[in-house]
Amino acid sequence: MRIYIIGLIILALLGSVGYVLKLQRDNAILKDNAVKLETAVAEQKAIITKQKEDFEEILAANKKMNELVSNLKKDLDDLDNRFNKDGRDFGKVALEKTGAIERIINKGSDNASRCIEIASGAELTEEEINATKKSEINRECPGIANPNYVPY
Repeated sequence: MRIYIIGLIILALLGSVGYVLKLQRDNAILKDNAVKLETAVAEQKAIITKQKEDFEEILAANKKMNELVSNLKKDLDDLDNRFNKDGRDFGKVALEKTGAIERIINKGSDNASRCIEIASGAELTEEEINATKKSEINRECPGIANPNYVPY
């Protein structure tokens, strides 16, 4: 009987040791998982921060683009008003004053080309920036080509 009791005690001790070792292995796995989780959370926070910054940049670019579109619409309306005046027959004037109309159209084409360049991201020249008189401005798109020009 003593042998059975001693055997049961030894078996209980071995079982306890095995259980403690299993708990230690589980604890090590849980620690590894906790480290991985903390790393993943830190990475996700960094990604969220970057996305917020990107979103702010997109909003700023969108605002700038909307301002540019607004200026281009205003310039288009101004151009439309120049050609759609009551009683003006542009074809008749072009036949009568071919040289003058050719110069006007060529200058307008050059100005319109410059407007497209500026709208596409080209830098303004010093002359364009400093233009304040009507005779100095790009008449096709003064809103974007001549920021310092204030019409009277």
